[in-house]
Amino acid sequence: MAYTQQPTATPGMNVGGGNRNSKNLPVEGDGREWSESLFGCFEDITTCLIATCFPCITYSNVKHRYEHLNNKGYPDPEHGGSFCNGDCMVHGCLTFCGCGWAMQMGTRGNIRGRYNIKGGAVGDCCIALCCTPCELTQESRELALEEESFNGKQG
Repeated sequence: MAYTQQPTATPGMNVGGGNRNSKNLPVEGDGREWSESLFGCFEDITTCLIATCFPCITYSNVKHRYEHLNNKGYPDPEHGGSFCNGDCMVHGCLTFCGCGWAMQMGTRGNIRGRYNIKGGAVGDCCIALCCTPCELTQESRELALEEESFNGKQG
């Protein structure tokens, strides 16, 4: 039998230099738990307050950090960059209309995929709709764990 594709990373592997499971949580067949609980948001009160008052800023920051890690393999040196960008503006407008959660659930799904975290679209939707600040803070903290695992080693 001839193989036409390279093997992919298995759960728990360090790909790109960072540790995607820095707390070494057990990985089961359907993934692992989040590194921080949903209501652990109060342990990062600054992010939680910004996510409560201006969820578009936190959303934009989380999305930019995720995309940088995913595309470049190392943390964003600007740690999310400027909040005044297209993602922030679109999220702000959708939040004003009561639909900002729709953008958040997509990013949450991407983050779950990157870190092999248990869950699905229905759960992502419910959490983004009902608990926006906690959800955004949890995602930010998950990204921070991988970013911290680089210990200054950036590409």
